[in-house]
Order: sequence, then structure tokens, then C-alpha cells
Amino acid sequence: MVMADRPEVETASAPVTALAVFGLAESMLNGLARVPFRRPWEGPAGLLDNIGQSVTRQTIRSFMGYSMSLPIEEFRSMERILDGICRVVMPPFIGLADDVEITDDTIGGVDGIWCRAKASSNAHVDDLDDKQTIGATILYLHGGGYIGTSPVMYSAFAAKLVKITGYEVFIADYRMAPEFPFPAGVHDAADVYRGLLERGVDADHLVVAGDSGGGGLATSLIKYLHDHDLPKPAAVALFSPEVDLDFNHPSITANAQSDILPWSLPAAPYLAGVQPNDERVSAVHSVADPAWFPPTFVCWGADEMFRDGIREFAENLGKAGVPVHAMEEIGMFHVFPILMPWAESSKRVFRELHDLAGRHVTPDPDAEPTH
Repeated sequence: MVMADRPEVETASAPVTALAVFGLAESMLNGLARVPFRRPWEGPAGLLDNIGQSVTRQTIRSFMGYSMSLPIEEFRSMERILDGICRVVMPPFIGLADDVEITDDTIGGVDGIWCRAKASSNAHVDDLDDKQTIGATILYLHGGGYIGTSPVMYSAFAAKLVKITGYEVFIADYRMAPEFPFPAGVHDAADVYRGLLERGVDADHLVVAGDSGGGGLATSLIKYLHDHDLPKPAAVALFSPEVDLDFNHPSITANAQSDILPWSLPAAPYLAGVQPNDERVSAVHSVADPAWFPPTFVCWGADEMFRDGIREFAENLGKAGVPVHAMEEIGMFHVFPILMPWAESSKRVFRELHDLAGRHVTPDPDAEPTH
């Protein structure tokens, strides 16, 4: 369920929505027209990666800048159209590219989608001998700064995770701001987590993952689990997580020119009066302990605005004794593995994820798919 389909969410009329979509296309074309004037061939990587970075950076920056300028009802209506396009395009694409299928499900009262290998024991394959066992489950919390996007928009990246790890991935359709500020999203994530446990998923075979705002939400979930005496997952995987909503580090301004994020980062709609240094929303201010904070993989770009906050977060985990595998990629921006999976930096991240997949998460040879 995309946010626009929730009864509490207001949407724009069809003509206004059409104008919003037209304006988005115009903004993105205008952004692409700027690329040749920004020396796209220059950068720390090879020629194709440098050009790919420049095009991706300008395209996403134009998309985000325009989207953030819209009234919320127009934003939701445009988001619904993009979600609908993804629902048509993504299933056949990831089926061909990664041999992964998508199925809808509701866990703990929260909608979402499963991404599983077609050859897994839950997929529709003819020869039972060819079915693969699913060894672990990933609860994925999608990004979007706590205010936007939807599970199906992340299905291509989730399919990549399925292919890399051999796990099944559930992308939760949690509630977002401004209609549903903190702690609504955390409660939804916790409901899904409980639901997975109730379905028989062992916490030792469960990974919580997320990117950007979803990465920040993942860390908030870990704090929630600790506060409510729920078992911690086997591991956490974070991609450019939004772990410091203070936005007071030097990289916020120093990297504004090189990142894909808008310079005016929105946090107030999600916080809704909660202080940005509250450890429930900003994990960088939390005092972690390996007794309740699981082993963590975290990656980010050296050129992204959240860089300093993520560095501090990773350092804090290490000092606390939490096993942490941190990767900072030179020349890369926010959530680069999702936006540029073909880049060498992204491939390094994927290789590390593959190597780490069985290090902290013990695959269960008798595991059944989570129905």
C-alpha cells in the first residue's frame, strides 16, 4: 500500500497531479542539461563511472529538489503514480535480471512485499530437487528520508540482496511523515519484527537492514527492541543511514555540492517536536552495548552530506565493543549501491556483503520460507 492509498492521507486532483508529474519531468530534463557543463568525465573512478556518477547525481538531485518543493498532497499523488509504474516494471525486470520473484504479504498488521529467489523452497518451480533452502530472513526498511518512496521502488535492490546473500527479504510498508511522524514508523517496524518471530523466524536467523531514513529507522528499531526486552537480530546492515538528525556536522555543508541530497534536509516532519539529539531517533547519540546492539555492517560515500555523522556512529559502535564492518567509498554519494549498482565502489560493497553473509548469521538448514 503506497501512502496515497491510506484513508488518512490526502491527495491532489487528477489535473493537479498531471501538472506535478509534468513539472517533475521538466525539472529532471533541466538537470540533465546541466551535466555537460559540470565536467562529468572528471572524478576518482574510471571514465564510465565518473560520467555515471554525474548523470545519477544530477538526476536524483533534480528529482528530490522538485519533490520536496511540492505540497504534501501533490507529492503523495505523484508518488502513487511512480509506485504504479514500478509495480508494472519491477517484477519482470528482477525476474529476468536476478531470478527473483515478488509476492505481497501482511506481517504483524503491516503490509509489504517479499523478494525471494525463484528457486527457493517457497517459489513456484517444477522440480522439487532444484529448490533452494532459504537460510535467513532480512527485514528491510526502505529509505526516503522518513517521508517518501515505497517497498516496490526498492525491489530491485532487495533482489540484489537476495542474490548476494541467498536470504529472503521482506520490505515493510511502514507509515511515514508528515501524516505519521515518529514513532509510527518504529512501531510498524517492531510489529513486523514481532510478526516474523511469531511465524517462526529465529532472531539468530534474522537481519535488519535499511538505507537513508530506513537505515536510521533500523537503528531506532534496535533501540526499541532493547527497551521492550525483545531478542536482538543476528546482524544489522546499513547503507548511508540517517543516524544523526541534528545535521550539525561539517560534511552537511561541505558535501552539499557533491551529494544527491537537497541542501535543505527535511527532518521536522518526522520529528514532530521530538528533539533531534534524542537517542531514539539519532543513533549517534545512543550508548550502544554488544549485549543488545547486534554486529553491524555500514557503508557510506565520502562525498555525502551524512558522512561525518555516520563515521561517528561507526566509531562509537567500535568503541563500545560492537562488531562493526564499516566501508567509506571515495568519491561516492548518498546510497550509491542502490543508485549505481554497476559502479566499482558498489561492487566492493556487494562483495563484502557476500563474504559477511554467513559470518554473523548462521543459516538454518531446516528453515522453511516465512509464509
